[in-house]
Amino acid sequence: MNDAEKKAARVAQWHPFVAECLGREPRGFRDVAALNTRGQPSVIEVCSVVDGKPFPTLYWLIDAALSLDIDRLEAAGWIAKLQYEIAHSSEFQRRMYTDHRAHIELRDSLLSDDERRVLSANGMASALSDRGIGGISEPDRVRCFHTWYAAHLVVPNSVGAVIDRLLSGAIEGPLIETPPVDI
Repeated sequence: MNDAEKKAARVAQWHPFVAECLGREPRGFRDVAALNTRGQPSVIEVCSVVDGKPFPTLYWLIDAALSLDIDRLEAAGWIAKLQYEIAHSSEFQRRMYTDHRAHIELRDSLLSDDERRVLSANGMASALSDRGIGGISEPDRVRCFHTWYAAHLVVPNSVGAVIDRLLSGAIEGPLIETPPVDI
């Protein structure tokens, strides 16, 4: 079985579960990207063109319990607190930029030939090439923990690492940890 067949089999296997988690039919569901500790999908991979339009959110968090925990972090104002620290850390801004660039490259590597044709024919390629994690066009902005964390569960990223610490309750000082400097 090749990769495309394996993806199709996972989509067929998990389609009812994903639809139930979303409370609707999934649009652009391309694969299961991460499983939770119960062996169920927690993140799905979504096509980059859905209904003929660019869809820059590659990974979608579907785990209800985890989504609720992240909802609570957002409601408690953690995005604003993190955004304040980001504004004062050029090092963390660089890490976020690197995360976005890596995500853009990954998403591009997953584009099908049909998706490339649609984007090219309609002059919409920049809707993906200029947007990183969660479709964010400003590389130093967070906007939504859910999109960052969904991506983090597939490929670790800087904001997702902060969210890991928040979820574990391990925050006792600044949200942004400064990596040690080699002397």
